[in-house]
Amino acid sequence: MVKICCIGAGYVGGPTMAVIALKCPSIEVAVVDISVSRITAWNSDQLPIYEPGLDEVVKQCRGKNLFFSTDVEKHIAEADIIFVSVNTPTKTRGLGAGKAADLTYWESAARMIADVSKSNKIVVEKSTVPVKTAEAIEKILTHNSKGINYQILSNPEFLAEGTAIEDLFKPDRVLIGGRETPDGQKAIKALKDVYAHWVPEERIICTNLWSAELSKLAANAFLAQRISSVNAMSALCEATGADVSEVSHAVGKDTRIGHKFLNASVGFGGSCFQKDILNLVYICECNGLPEVANYWKQVIKVNDYQKNRFVNRVVSSMFNTVSGKKIAIFGFAFKKDTGDTRETPAIDVCKGLLGDKALLSIYDPQVTEDQIQRDLSMNKFEWDHPVHLQPMSPTTMKQVSVVWDPYEAAKDSHGLCILTEWDEFKTLDYQRIYDNMPKPAFVFDGRNIVNSQKLREIGFIVYSIGKPLDSWLKDMPAVA
Repeated sequence: MVKICCIGAGYVGGPTMAVIALKCPSIEVAVVDISVSRITAWNSDQLPIYEPGLDEVVKQCRGKNLFFSTDVEKHIAEADIIFVSVNTPTKTRGLGAGKAADLTYWESAARMIADVSKSNKIVVEKSTVPVKTAEAIEKILTHNSKGINYQILSNPEFLAEGTAIEDLFKPDRVLIGGRETPDGQKAIKALKDVYAHWVPEERIICTNLWSAELSKLAANAFLAQRISSVNAMSALCEATGADVSEVSHAVGKDTRIGHKFLNASVGFGGSCFQKDILNLVYICECNGLPEVANYWKQVIKVNDYQKNRFVNRVVSSMFNTVSGKKIAIFGFAFKKDTGDTRETPAIDVCKGLLGDKALLSIYDPQVTEDQIQRDLSMNKFEWDHPVHLQPMSPTTMKQVSVVWDPYEAAKDSHGLCILTEWDEFKTLDYQRIYDNMPKPAFVFDGRNIVNSQKLREIGFIVYSIGKPLDSWLKDMPAVA
């Protein structure tokens, strides 16, 4: 029986291994992590992450051929294939701070594999890592090999949160990079055979190590670039009276461009886009390519500009001050159908409003108060480090309340900001919300999901990103 071990029970490791276990009943899959609380959650009815369809997959396999354990050394020693899915946070200090990936956890994992292994191993990079990481890991393993043969493969994940299980069931492609040696090709085939249980062969792409590593960074950079492009257009649309949805629709009809990732919004978030682009920037700079580095930096600058522009629009619309005013925040996760708040635009928008002394009432169906308070009190990039290295008890923001009812959040608020595109926000009773707000009552739709015309008929002053402006908003221009 082939045995797989995955080091790291997070957003990537947990769902990926659960689906491998489901699709490959003849393979034993163990997911290991040093976090007792995380493993306990994976073994309970309340999984540590929310992802549609994940519960069902885990329950079908757990205890049969899918195991979650803190006995890291045992499962590494027994495994034939080891996936490494640990954090690769952005460095917060030292060489490359603010851009380079911190490979501390990867190196620790590699050293542990070298310490406990007694048989040949295939080690698979599953975390998003900078180009040439495999080479560094290879050096650690070969210099500590004790006669054991290690083959390093790169198998980047291309999951979108909210649809991760569907993405795993029907991937666009599975990318496997390895050495162009007989042993390297044999390792590639072994991993390919795992995926071939359910993925059509033509969708499994085999490349060299460096191409696989760079493809992941490139894919995220290209997707983020599309969002920044349409968001840059949204500012121009507001200035000229164009409608960004109409522009996006027209542009997306060009088959060379396509319609995906052309929805204007308050900005992109998630654990990967910004981190991967910063990583790409650092690699370009290290390789003497400043022009290429500056090109990708601009994608992040436009994303930050979009969030600042949104905050400025909120403040300027309300007579240039939100001091002491209650503002309702609908949605804190970076996208719908996930509880993930990493790099969510809501953090910067909320911090911007708090900086102007607003009182925030936040509602999100999947994000806890503890998580929101933690996010708002942390410095940039701290979220990606282990919990024990984060602030132990985040300073509770006195200006922030977190509630479990959208109507409660909106009650007595001067304005309402929609920052996540949860479906429920489309069907709320906005007449009821309007009746319980001081007038003028504002809606700032950062996701363009509500019917702005209907809201205007109720009496709201509505701001939708990239849409023609209300006369009220034209009279009170935002300074970006």
